Parts: sequence; C-alpha cells; structure tokens
Amino acid sequence: MLLSMGEPESLDAVRPYLRELLSDPDLVSLPVPFLRPAFAWGVSILGSGRLRRTLREMGGGSPLVRLTARQGQALEQALRKRGDFRVHWAMRYGAPSAQDAARRLQAEGAQSVVALPLYPQYCKATSGSSLKDLKERMREQGLRLPLREIRSWADHPGFVAALGELVARTLARAAGQKAHILFSAHSVPLSFIKAGDPYLADVERTVAAVSGVFPDIAHSLSFQSRGGRGEWLGPAIVDETERLARSGVEALVVVPVSFVCDHSETLHELDIELRRAAQAAGIRTFLRVPALNDSPLFIEALEDLVLRAEAAA
Repeated sequence: MLLSMGEPESLDAVRPYLRELLSDPDLVSLPVPFLRPAFAWGVSILGSGRLRRTLREMGGGSPLVRLTARQGQALEQALRKRGDFRVHWAMRYGAPSAQDAARRLQAEGAQSVVALPLYPQYCKATSGSSLKDLKERMREQGLRLPLREIRSWADHPGFVAALGELVARTLARAAGQKAHILFSAHSVPLSFIKAGDPYLADVERTVAAVSGVFPDIAHSLSFQSRGGRGEWLGPAIVDETERLARSGVEALVVVPVSFVCDHSETLHELDIELRRAAQAAGIRTFLRVPALNDSPLFIEALEDLVLRAEAAA
C-alpha cells in the first residue's frame, strides 16, 4: 500500500482537499480542538485562491495522483515476479482515500499488508498521519490483517542510487561552471523537532548519503514550503539561493529530497518561483533535478523495501 499526501487533480477539488488537510490534527495543531471544523472550513475558502492559481498555471491540476498510480503499477509488475502481490495507493487527502484502499483490501481477500509511505524521511505530519489513517480505516472495515509499516528509508541504498543518478545527469549540464548542489526539503514547524520528531535527522541522513556520491561538489541544505506562523526549519530556500549567488555560484543544481513525485512544490515552487528568484539574484544556470517519479532504479528501491518488510515478518 503506497501512501502519499495527495494533491488536487482539478480546480474543483481544491477546496475539499484543503478542508480535509486542515482538519488533520497531526498536521495542524489548534489550542481549541473543537474549533477545528470551523477553522478548516474558513481557511479552505480563504486559502483556496492561491492553490487554484498555482494549479491553473500548471495546466489545471496536479499530476501527483497520476504519477503515484504509475509508480504503483510499475511496482506491482516488479513484485508479481516474486509472488502474489497487489499494489494499491491511497492519498492522505483527496482520492483515492485510505477508506477506498481498505475496501479494496477487503474485496480482494488480502492476507497481509505492507504499508509504504512515499516520504523517504519520517515525520508525524506525513508518514505518521498516513499510517494512522490507514490503520483507522482498516479497523473500520473490520480488517485484522498483519500490517508491516515502513516508517523511514532516508538513506536506503536504492533510493540514494536512484536520486544520485538523476543528480549526476543534471550536474553534467553544468560542466565548466562553478556548481553548487542545493538540497531542498519540505519545512516543518521547529516545535516538531523539539518534541522529538526524527524528520530533520532523517533529512540530514539523506543529504549526507547523496552528497557523498559527489564529494568534489559543494552542497548545502535548505527548506521550502513553509506553511504558517512561528519558527520553522530553515534556512528558507530563497534566502539560501541569494546567499549562494553572492558567494559566486554560477550553476545552481536544486535537489528536492522530500518529494518522490512531481507536483506543485516542484513544478511551480521550484521550477517557476525559485528559478525566478535565482535569476534575479544573479545565478547564471538554474537546474532542478527531476523527481524520481517512476524511474527504474527508484521502482527497484521500492521493491526492495517491500520485500525486506515482508521477509522480516
């Protein structure tokens, strides 16, 4: 069972998506929990305009669900050579939901489940929330199946190899220039980390593993997609880009490490917004490493994760 965040495939889906997202207590903490429905309803109305504009500039919808489906289909094709596997996928917000997935498991007579969040680094607001949601929906369906949870795979060798391959291809386009690898991870509130969430440590493990493949290229870590008030993980990616431009970097190679599918935070926030900021700051060449999507090496990594989880049962 592949677990992903989800993103609206159409403009009409924006408001329901935001309402569901803002209703998640693992993602949005409120001092008065009983106000959550009103908060989610109000903010989904007020905040829908920006996401709608972003998706409109991307062609009217996000490709995330479609790309996740391609990953699932490729993974099932690989796993079927090893045994009687079926691969499904569920979005934490939007469709297909974990409830849809639980119903499919019941209809197919599944005997066990391997839950694989498509977040390489564990965070309670992503992997944690998705796993909790799946378990709740399975319980509602009366499914009492063995469930193997893959919580983190931040430095899995196959994941590192797949991402490293894409970084190498992109770096080749910056030959002859002073290049810098800028790793980008999704920011989270600093309070998560102070409370013991392993997300930052996991991100640093990913960066250490991938940067180790390119020891002669300078690198740094930044964070994108800050979502609210208070202290968040930094430095912000635009601030770090401007600092690198001032230091004389000519070619900026941006590596998103939190996202395994292209969606608004790669296709718009990086490809459009950050590119514009980098050019304004004086970066000569802006290159964004593609998301893993359904690259063969990445599918091999997912296959290995599933088989190891199944064997450990």
